[in-house]
Amino acid sequence: MKFQIEKETLLNPLQQIIGAVEKRQTMPALSNVLIKTTENSLTLTATDLEIELVSQINIIIDEPGEITVPARKLLDICKSLPNESQITFSVKAKKALVTSGRNRFTLTTLPAKDFPALDAINSIYEFEITQEKLHDIIDKTAFAMAQQDVRYYLNGLMLEISANYLRAVATDDHRLAYCEKETHADIADIKQVILPRKGVLELVRLLDTSEDIVKVTLGSNHLQVVFNGLRLTSKIIDGRFPDYNRVIPTDGGNVVTADRDQLRQSLLRASILSNEKYRGIRLILEKDLIKLQAHNPDQEEAYIEQEVVYAGDDIEIGFNVNYLLDVLNVVNCEMVQASLRDSNSSFLLTYPDQTDCKYVIMPMRL
Repeated sequence: MKFQIEKETLLNPLQQIIGAVEKRQTMPALSNVLIKTTENSLTLTATDLEIELVSQINIIIDEPGEITVPARKLLDICKSLPNESQITFSVKAKKALVTSGRNRFTLTTLPAKDFPALDAINSIYEFEITQEKLHDIIDKTAFAMAQQDVRYYLNGLMLEISANYLRAVATDDHRLAYCEKETHADIADIKQVILPRKGVLELVRLLDTSEDIVKVTLGSNHLQVVFNGLRLTSKIIDGRFPDYNRVIPTDGGNVVTADRDQLRQSLLRASILSNEKYRGIRLILEKDLIKLQAHNPDQEEAYIEQEVVYAGDDIEIGFNVNYLLDVLNVVNCEMVQASLRDSNSSFLLTYPDQTDCKYVIMPMRL
């Protein structure tokens, strides 16, 4: 195998796929990148057996072949070289040689046959969506995914696909994030899949906010996304996601409207003296006024007032301030609206200017 390539042409796809490289590998090949070359293309593949990332580059190849080399070392070598460097990559005597100008690196290799691959995906559904829509729907919900919950189906993002819409829902049982985008897919029924946390985070990292088309293929055990010469394949979590419709409140008669940025700043100030472990804050609603109270084990207290639009009942409720800040940080609208029934009920957060997202936060006892 032998090819020549510009530094940036190799560095960009390496940076795209590096997220799939297993840091604490159970088998040596998982810390490697698979390099495959044909006469006019170079393909880089990385996997941790849960997700697989593949990037293809169209270049002229001197000698086709395939081999695996340590992924992070190859990435670090490319990063360290001067800009506009020309790289020559070749394999001889089971060693990979990377040269550029007066720089020369020799890397260990493993045979391509030792590199594990995810099972081939058997298509059940296919649809297309813009990068902007897919990035937006994931970005506005992924923060609510659970982390290392024993209920493994909560450690991911539920995607619900139909002929007319794509919905994303995430919950850690203390809060829920919901977002919906219009689509036009040739799908006869409604299908739900749960994408694991790592696949979700890699996808939102790689997508941009362009109008370029993303092709999504749903198989029996995998979800595959193809865009910009990059292919991400992720296993699907086998589990039943909670019925999100039962969680979203519909009877919140007390509605408060506030300036999003002012409320965010008030919450940040109050959170300074909240309990570092539980992050609890007391919120008191009165006519056209919000009062925020926080205290910690050191007997320190914070008291913040903010004017709002509110004409409902006087209500006092406790909640985790981080959960509310996450919602206020993820959507850039001027006003935010919250509705709740009483001090023991969960409350629904929405944005009047962006009706495709809903957020539910459970109260906490203080």
